[in-house]
Amino acid sequence: MIRISKPEQPPSILRERGQQATAANQAAFEAGTREFEFDSSLYGATPVKNALIAAQRGKCAFCESQVRHVAHGDVEHYRPKGGVRQGEGEPLEQPGYFWLAYVWENLFFACQLCNQSFKRNLFPLADPSRRARSHLDDVAAEEPLLIHPADDDPGVLIGFRGEVAFPLDEARAQATIEALGLNREELVEFRFDYLATIRLLRQALPLLPADSEEARNILALFETAVQPEAQYSSMIRALLVELA
Repeated sequence: MIRISKPEQPPSILRERGQQATAANQAAFEAGTREFEFDSSLYGATPVKNALIAAQRGKCAFCESQVRHVAHGDVEHYRPKGGVRQGEGEPLEQPGYFWLAYVWENLFFACQLCNQSFKRNLFPLADPSRRARSHLDDVAAEEPLLIHPADDDPGVLIGFRGEVAFPLDEARAQATIEALGLNREELVEFRFDYLATIRLLRQALPLLPADSEEARNILALFETAVQPEAQYSSMIRALLVELA
C-alpha cells in the first residue's frame, strides 16, 4: 500500500445526487429502516471512478496492482455501506455505514480480488463497542484496525521482506494484511517474479561502466519503479534501500 492523495472536491454527482441520496437514507434510518439499497450508478458513476483511477494512478488502493490491465476494478467503500463484520466468520451486523455510501472520503478504487474476495464487509475496530451505528454517531470515536489509504501513511505501517508484506505496526498492519489478502499466494508469486528481475539488474549494475547506456537505462528503470504510479512501488523502494 502507498498513501493516496485524492482531490478535496468530490465529483459533482456526489455533491448533488449523492448528498440527496444520503439525506434520504438518513431520514429512512430515523423512520426505522435498517436494511438499505444503494445506487451504484451514483458512487460507481464514471466521473467518480475516473477521478479515483487518476488519483491512484490506476493502482488498487490496497495491493498496488495495476488493475485495468486485466479488469475493470471496483469503487470500494473503506467503511462498508450495507453491513459490517468485526472479523472473518463473525455475523453480519446491519446496518453498515449507510450514510457514507456516497461520501468521497470513503471511496477508493480497488481490484475485485481485494474488494470482493477478501475485504468484503470486514471492518474490524480495536474496540467494537465504539462502532458508529448511524449518522447520529461520530466515526471519529472509532479506532479502525484497517489502514486508511489516504488518512494513514501505509509505508510506515507495512514493510516488505522480499516479496512478503510484514507488519511494522503489529495490530493495524497485521489486521490489514490479513483482511485484504496482501500475502495471498498468487499476489506473492507475482511480486516474487517482479522482484527477481529488479534484483538481477541491481546486481548487474556495478559490473557496468557508470557512464554506459545500459547503466543509465537500469538507473532510469529503478527511478520509474519507485514512482507512485508503478506497481508494487512500496516493495521495490524497500528492496533498493536494502541493497543500497
